[in-house]
Amino acid sequence: MSKPTAPHIEPYTGPAGGWGSAKSVSEITLRERLPFQGPRVLATQNKPEGFMCVSCAWAKPAKAHPLEFCENGAKATAWEITSKRASPAFFAKHPLGELEQWEDHDLEEQGRLTHPMRWDAASDKYVPVPWREAFDEIGRELRALDPRQVDFYTSGRASLETSYMYQLFARMYGSNNMPDSSNMCHESSSVALPESIGAAVGTAILSDFENTDCIFYIGQNVGTSSPRLLHDLQDAVDRGVKIVTFNLLRERGLERFINPQSPVQMVTGKETRISSQYYQVNNGGDIAALFGVCKALIEADDALKASGSTQVAGDDGLPRDPENAAMFAFAASIASADKKHVLDHDFIKEHTAGFEEFAQAARTHRWEDLERVSGLNREQMMEAAATYARSDAVLTIYGMGLTQHLMGVQNVHMVCNLALLRGNIGKPGANICAVRGHSNVQGQRTVGITEKPGLVPLDKLSELYGFVPPDWTGRSTVETCEAIISGESRGFISLGGNFLKAVPETGAMEEGWRKLRLTVQIATKLNRSHVLHGQIAYLLPCLGRIELDQQASGPQSVSIESSIAHFHGSRGKTRPASPELLSEPAIVAGIAKATLGDTKVPWDAWVGNYAEVRDAIERTYPETFKDFNKRLFKPGGFARPLPARERKWVTRSGKANFITPEKLFPELSTAQSIDVLHLATLRSNDQFNTTIYGYSDRFRGVNGTRKIVFLNPVDIERLGFTDGDSVDIVTAIDEATERRVTGMKIVAYQIPKGCCGSYFPETNPLFPTAHHDPKSKTPSYKLLPVRLRQSSPAA
Repeated sequence: MSKPTAPHIEPYTGPAGGWGSAKSVSEITLRERLPFQGPRVLATQNKPEGFMCVSCAWAKPAKAHPLEFCENGAKATAWEITSKRASPAFFAKHPLGELEQWEDHDLEEQGRLTHPMRWDAASDKYVPVPWREAFDEIGRELRALDPRQVDFYTSGRASLETSYMYQLFARMYGSNNMPDSSNMCHESSSVALPESIGAAVGTAILSDFENTDCIFYIGQNVGTSSPRLLHDLQDAVDRGVKIVTFNLLRERGLERFINPQSPVQMVTGKETRISSQYYQVNNGGDIAALFGVCKALIEADDALKASGSTQVAGDDGLPRDPENAAMFAFAASIASADKKHVLDHDFIKEHTAGFEEFAQAARTHRWEDLERVSGLNREQMMEAAATYARSDAVLTIYGMGLTQHLMGVQNVHMVCNLALLRGNIGKPGANICAVRGHSNVQGQRTVGITEKPGLVPLDKLSELYGFVPPDWTGRSTVETCEAIISGESRGFISLGGNFLKAVPETGAMEEGWRKLRLTVQIATKLNRSHVLHGQIAYLLPCLGRIELDQQASGPQSVSIESSIAHFHGSRGKTRPASPELLSEPAIVAGIAKATLGDTKVPWDAWVGNYAEVRDAIERTYPETFKDFNKRLFKPGGFARPLPARERKWVTRSGKANFITPEKLFPELSTAQSIDVLHLATLRSNDQFNTTIYGYSDRFRGVNGTRKIVFLNPVDIERLGFTDGDSVDIVTAIDEATERRVTGMKIVAYQIPKGCCGSYFPETNPLFPTAHHDPKSKTPSYKLLPVRLRQSSPAA
């Protein structure tokens, strides 16, 4: 096992990208023993005829850069095509009871899984098993279980073809329990966007970056989560576009960037300043901050309407109160060319509903309340409003910093409200971009991976495959967690991912996990969800997306949906890690046939030729996937139809809806306690979701450890600690059950007072399953009340 180096904390002064990024890519290709193969494979990543990155979901452009990958994408690729192997010989040496004590980084670092394995109770080891035998026993176990007691999880990386087959198998088996990683990240978008604008995903496309004159960037760390997006931001800045950022932390990728693909910048060290205005918002203060911007716009528009002119003094009868005079002056400075309005009243009248209620709520909120909750002052919110009003086309980008909240749905509503005030949706350069995490998490939902049967054309599935799909609402991720903890869930099939590390309530989840009758893991590498297991457990290794997938009809291609709702083809490039590996479609088909017996589904034909699966997807979703196979490798991908892009609103009102949040901040019983901090979980730039590549967070100056809690220096002193102290973090809600993580090192950091940050998934044990948005059920990983306690010497 590898060990982290001695913890070393030192502020990082460099930019995102640059030589630090180049060095990091070189280090991981060497560590994974890929000095020659790695660069050759990376040269095809995200290229029109190459493979889609297995990391983030950012788009594959029609005209690619010479190297169309980022630091984290290169790490994900090296991690998958590593020359290291977790073979049967490895498992013969290590009982699972021993492997439970290993860190996830060390488990994954053993390399690619090579053979199908079954847990042997007598030896407590995984032992090899023939594929046919594995499928038959899994089928027998599933037939013995009630389909309502079985959960089918997807992690977000499986292709559209595999996802379609997987959801069809689950429904033919009789289950709608299809929790997925979308439940844990952007389900708040999937609920809020349809209510506001009638689209389940963002409406932005790549050309919007070329046509916008202002970008509002909210709650997303581009330098860690989607670094290729920095190219689009840099190009926009070079055109003079202003980027207005609202974020809890000052993230380096949103501040300064050196493009590693620019020889001039690399040689000269010339940096691009990304954000022209950067506002650090209190944890949970996004609604208040956006309400402040909207209030400034609405009251400025009111002022112009009341005055009929831009004069602030004289004998024309205008109010002379200093407050009103100041607003008149502000309105005049940001008004339209005709000096009569700030808002787009024509758009509001023709395309929206609910404006007056929302406007009145904005007028009613007091500035002092907005300042207290948001952490911004009035001048800052008005400054942001002025930049917004002076721009003709504003692109709004947001991420999980908004969605993983108790009020995540309402956060997204507020993003839409701001966009609707000036018609900043459905025109070139003006749209909403919801930046997704996993590379096909959005696409999986598009082809039916959902617990909500109303989102799936059940009648079409019934017609095509001759069965009656279940119409009951299945379990989301947090509901699956509750079912596992209570013992209601008896079987768990996982298409990728590390469910146990990704979900909340870790302690209780691990206890419940061991009581499951059946756990089946389809995976490329070993993780904690595999070494903990049910009474019967299978570990089924699959081909990775980057590997050549040779089937009966020849080499296969798969398809992926990007964050901007474009579908792309992807072709594997490397030799499979083992001749024993099966493709994901082959594994899904093998389990399905063993479970269901004879059906109308041509499983074998689909496994032999994925083009036939795409034809089936097109028959099921004819408008979305018209001419699917013909357009598979269209440069830049082909767009998913979204009526909102054309200002057609598929909502109950037939219009885009202003939806007024009920309050500024969630009701938390401990919110005002003097020793309570509001915790946000963070990712380092050496990880992707639950995959930990190493123990470095270069941009935050942390090396050799992930047991960190970032704290404002004022709070460190106020709470009686010092920088570098070892503390425990304790959950400050639902305190009848103690939830604690121990031995966390305090690091003084530029974070708003009253807030703290610590890494995901290390702090997941702190989160109760009930701590989620009530509508989307997305866990509130970005807002949890906690207390710090001095660690005992043993910790």
